[in-house]
Amino acid sequence: MQDAKEEVRSRLNIEDVIGEYVQLKRAGRSFKGLSPFSGEKTPSFYVSPEKQIWHDFSSGRGGDVFSFVMEVEGLDFRQALELLARKAGVELSLYQGKGSQDLAKRKKRLYEANELATKYFQQNLLGNQRALDYVFKQRKLSKKIVQEFRLGYAPDTKDALVSFMKKRGFTPDEIRDAGLTNRFGGDLYRGRMMVPLMDGAGQVIGFTGRIIRDEPGAPKYLNTPQTLLYDKSRHVFGLSQAKESIRMADRAVVVEGNLDVVSSHQAGVEMVVATAGTAMTEQHLQALNRLASQICLAFDGDKAGVAATERAIPIAQTVGVELLIVTLPEGSKDPDELVQKDPALWVKVINNAEPVVDWIISQYAGREDLSTAAGKRAFTTAAVGVVRSLKDAVEQEHYLTKIAGMIDTSREALLRKMSSEAKADDTNLKQPKYTDGGTAPKYQPNPKQDALLAVALVDEDIRDSLKFIDKTVFEGDYRQQVVEFLTTFEGEEITEVPTELQNLQEYVTMLLLNPDVDGIDWKPQNRAHTASDVLRSLQVNHKKVNTKDNILKQIEEAQAAGDTETAAGLLRQLNAIIKGEK
Repeated sequence: MQDAKEEVRSRLNIEDVIGEYVQLKRAGRSFKGLSPFSGEKTPSFYVSPEKQIWHDFSSGRGGDVFSFVMEVEGLDFRQALELLARKAGVELSLYQGKGSQDLAKRKKRLYEANELATKYFQQNLLGNQRALDYVFKQRKLSKKIVQEFRLGYAPDTKDALVSFMKKRGFTPDEIRDAGLTNRFGGDLYRGRMMVPLMDGAGQVIGFTGRIIRDEPGAPKYLNTPQTLLYDKSRHVFGLSQAKESIRMADRAVVVEGNLDVVSSHQAGVEMVVATAGTAMTEQHLQALNRLASQICLAFDGDKAGVAATERAIPIAQTVGVELLIVTLPEGSKDPDELVQKDPALWVKVINNAEPVVDWIISQYAGREDLSTAAGKRAFTTAAVGVVRSLKDAVEQEHYLTKIAGMIDTSREALLRKMSSEAKADDTNLKQPKYTDGGTAPKYQPNPKQDALLAVALVDEDIRDSLKFIDKTVFEGDYRQQVVEFLTTFEGEEITEVPTELQNLQEYVTMLLLNPDVDGIDWKPQNRAHTASDVLRSLQVNHKKVNTKDNILKQIEEAQAAGDTETAAGLLRQLNAIIKGEK
């Protein structure tokens, strides 16, 4: 089940899952909120999207997305895996049997099946005049672009492709698992121009089929269903062809249709890619963010397009990309049509892309009568909801001032509205099925020691300083185990719980999320000095504790021997040490 677990983990954002139970707010690179396991009033529950872990400082619990669901829902691991697999759209039965080696072999065969089908479709395009006329005359595509995107044609027959692939050694199950057959076992694609869907490396993982003549009831586009290779929530069409242009321009343009991408590339605008419709996901943005810091969306301005754009804002904030909107001129329904009219206009609207929040606010303003109270209410409800999703306080302030000016109201009124609606959102959170009312932390906190160890996880110099310290100066066997591991660790940085410390997973998770390390004392320029002070303090305190223990032992021995004078002298020494501590 390890492969299944990792597949589920890769498809889910831990902050989204936990956000169904806890109202999370950005805190640096992490999120924080009130513990769902206790009635605390000061947030001490932290989530790291980067490390995919969480820790509740009020109860000492922590771990990954699976451990959270186990805790909050009172489930065992298998039940939590099944719940999250359903949420992620992962079919667990695919991961049962011989394990990952068998899965790797299946994927290899599916790649081979898709590659063979691509060549088959390409050959069929060359032999069908109607398809050639559609591609070259109606769509006006060049031979170069047809070859670059490996376009083809699926013949309008019952099972020509299936028969061809069987002759080449593929089983019906393999052809089906590649997404090439219909529910009757025949060809899924018939009489369509075929557009291969490729991964970032250029391997074919599926297809889009575009009908070339209108048929009543037939869908214009037909896409590969979800397979072991193709997942529409992760796939970016045209990425293998566009990635160099995206990297050089530091900008990616996302359109709705695959043929919009093809037309744009033919016009020489090659930083253009597409997702499956307007369903922008974090995986899409992360893939593009590796290449560029700016992402422009060229979605429709209808309600569905505005809603999709609004959903993309918090995702972009999480990923850390700048989101812009491309607005097509009147009379152009999509980029493909605009490119056919004038490629220079397509370049111009891309260059004139505006920040996403400005665009959405103007869209909402255009739909309401802002001279009426009802119109102002509807407009501000929508606009304030967008502003609330922003993570930066200065950015929120900017847009609240802008909205207030548009409807002649005060920024304070908008702040009150935003606050009241945020409180209303809290009532939509799922309630934990299991809670113990707030138990004492399993690992007793010691802020200075924990902060020192947290920094040592990521700073080699701090780890080196621990090598010269007696580990017993640290409180608790669990801290001493961590110190012992850190003094032998040879890597640059620890970003997840090491295998050697799995028995201390909750404590090490707490160290990885420790909020104290963001303070000024632990900034890189101050770390060495702060660590030195903490270690010196630990040694002094440890020495005092040992001295007190020795004196107490001597007092007991003197009293047992009836030497009251010696016992009294030792007691005075002990009192002097205690007074000095105070």
